[in-house]
Amino acid sequence: MAGGGAGVAHLCGPRLLNPAVRLSPSDLKAALTREARALGFDAIGFTSPDATSEAGKYFLEFLGSGGHGDMDWLAANPERRADPRVLWGGVRSIIMLGVNYGPDDDPLKLLAHRSHGAISVYAQGDDYHDVIKKRLKVLARWLATITGDEVKVFVDTAAVMEKPLAQAAGIGWQGKHTNLVSREFGSWLFLGAIYSATELPRDESDTDHCGSCRACQDICPTAAFPAPYKLDARRCISYLTIENKGPIPREFRKAIGNRIYGCDDCLAVCPWNKFAEAGREQKLAARDALRAPDLADLARLDDAAFRALFTKSPVKRIGRDRFIRNVLIAIGNSGDAKLAGEARRLLDDASPLVRGAAVWALSQLIARDAFAALASRAGGEPDPTVQQEWRAAAAS
Repeated sequence: MAGGGAGVAHLCGPRLLNPAVRLSPSDLKAALTREARALGFDAIGFTSPDATSEAGKYFLEFLGSGGHGDMDWLAANPERRADPRVLWGGVRSIIMLGVNYGPDDDPLKLLAHRSHGAISVYAQGDDYHDVIKKRLKVLARWLATITGDEVKVFVDTAAVMEKPLAQAAGIGWQGKHTNLVSREFGSWLFLGAIYSATELPRDESDTDHCGSCRACQDICPTAAFPAPYKLDARRCISYLTIENKGPIPREFRKAIGNRIYGCDDCLAVCPWNKFAEAGREQKLAARDALRAPDLADLARLDDAAFRALFTKSPVKRIGRDRFIRNVLIAIGNSGDAKLAGEARRLLDDASPLVRGAAVWALSQLIARDAFAALASRAGGEPDPTVQQEWRAAAAS
């Protein structure tokens, strides 16, 4: 199916031979909810394909402002994202599902331990795209078998506005940080969608419960929210460390701290997280090795070791060089002179992206005269972006 990529499965179950055994729409909805719970989904809601018309308008305005940065995939075929019926004309109902991934502890505590890297909570376990898509496929096949109607499955990577649809389905609401907030699970829900050709009873849309709270706005290290409910991705640490393919802009490097993949600040500070305990028994598990990895160990990863450490992890998708770039920014922010040796070694890395980040990290960790002595080697640097790093660091 066009526009779906890896996040779409096209499924069609066998049409029942005896229509008399068909469930009523309300009974089918109840049975589908039971099946979803049995498969490990913590939240489920039902809505119509025309429920996000207003959100579609805001989305087009967001693209028009350039707030999506270099995420060209987000701007591709925006009409399909703005209106589910453009993505698939046969859709009659949309089933939104959520899986709790709330952490066991406050992820912001790690930010004080600067010799360790902070990986966003959602990326500390197996890639949720794969985990949730498997569950969605099972549930979608069940629905298709019962109804005989076509279904399509989407998990984040397709042109689907999951958060507005989840709000329309009553699962939660889009908070001031633009992420979904649930009264049961706070800001910690993975979302997936099943589009069905079957008419199903709709749930009532959830309403905004943020009130006057602006904790998520105030905590953002890079002031990525120009206003409540509006995000400038170009300033967002998640964007800068994941989607951004080039050097981290100098103006944001200090604010990144030891965040080496994504940022949880605006999610973790949400007061609704206090209710996230309810679904802890079903949440997706984090890997111990990714909870608080040592920056020195990470800096030594070559491509093979990087792939081995992050097998089945979403981190793997950004590649070793961008990841080591992030690690070097964290090393530069660590205040730990013992890590200067790791940055010095990476001045000879094959990747210009890594070498440039190593220059900045060293400039933050060693004395100015020692850095000036090293800067003499910049004359032999073949890459102009790395040459610029040397010049900028020497001038700062």
